[in-house]
Parts: sequence; structure tokens; C-alpha cells
Amino acid sequence: MSHPVPATLYRIAAAAGCGSAVVLLINAAKRAEVIPTSAFTQLVAPLAQILALALVTALYLAFGRRAGTFGLVAFLLNAFALSALVGVEFVINFVFNDLPDHTIGALRDGTLGIALTAASILFLLGTLAFVAAMLRSREVPTTPLVLYAVGAVPVSLRAFVPEAALDFGLVTMAVGIGWLAIWLFDRSSRIVT
Repeated sequence: MSHPVPATLYRIAAAAGCGSAVVLLINAAKRAEVIPTSAFTQLVAPLAQILALALVTALYLAFGRRAGTFGLVAFLLNAFALSALVGVEFVINFVFNDLPDHTIGALRDGTLGIALTAASILFLLGTLAFVAAMLRSREVPTTPLVLYAVGAVPVSLRAFVPEAALDFGLVTMAVGIGWLAIWLFDRSSRIVT
């Protein structure tokens, strides 16, 4: 059995990154009531983190390993955070969506609220660390990395920021992730493994 060449894997990860950007834009449009909330928009919401995980992994394998132990820790922290956010998105889109506001408030006041806050803080720290590791490599373009980091701040603080700030964060992250994905796709055949 032959294994795919690294360039093919990077292209697949880049396509996943583009998919993540599209889902983030759908999430922002849904939250801003530009498009209606539907079973489809609820169902695809967690895909943003799942697809972003493929892009983050490819970026780490292609460039982040050169950042040494810091790069590895930053990647793992970001990967764990993205995985935790999949759970957060499921709770928000499939549990909270069908509950009355007072029940949601009660759940957020309990251990679920602690878990949601921990996942958000982990996402903020993981994203900032990962972006720092990628910047340290000096091989990944700065602007989309900064957009990814800037967008992560209101997204991770979603419980404490106005809806407009959250929408801005989602769109900013989508632009950063989409840019990184297109850049990775373009560079995929020239990455030295």
C-alpha cells in the first residue's frame, strides 16, 4: 500500500482549512441573523473546529516542529482546545438551542459553565501560543496568523463580549484561516519535509 506524498496531505489540510473558514462565515451569518438558523447551520457549526484541526496539524508538521519544544507544546495545547470546542459547539447548537433561557442559565451556573469557560480559556491560550510558535518559525506569513489570533480573542470570550464583537471575531478568524489555507495549498509542493 502506498502512502500519499506530503504535498497531497498538505493540500487536503488546506482544503479542510478553507472548509473551516466557510463554516466560520456561516456561523457568523447565522448569529448576525443574515441567514436563518436551520438544522443545516446547527449541524455544520462544530465542523469549523474539526476542519481547523487538520489545518493546524499540517502547519505544525510543515513548520512548527522547527520551533522545538515550545512549538510542540503550543500545537498540543491548540489541538486540545480545538477538540474541546467541538464539544462546546455541540452543547450550544444541539442542547442550548432546545432549552428555555432559565434552564440554560442554570446549566451555565453549574459545572457545565465551568467546563465551557475552561474550554474557552484553553482555546485562547492555545491559539496565542500556536500563533507565537508559527511566527517564531518565520516561514508562515504574519498577517493571517495575526488575524487568526485577533479573531480568537472575542470568540474565546464569547460569554463576555457583545454579539457584534463575536461576529467580528468569527469573520476575522475565517479570513485568517482561509488565507493560511490558500497559502499552504500554494506552498504544498515546495515544503521541505
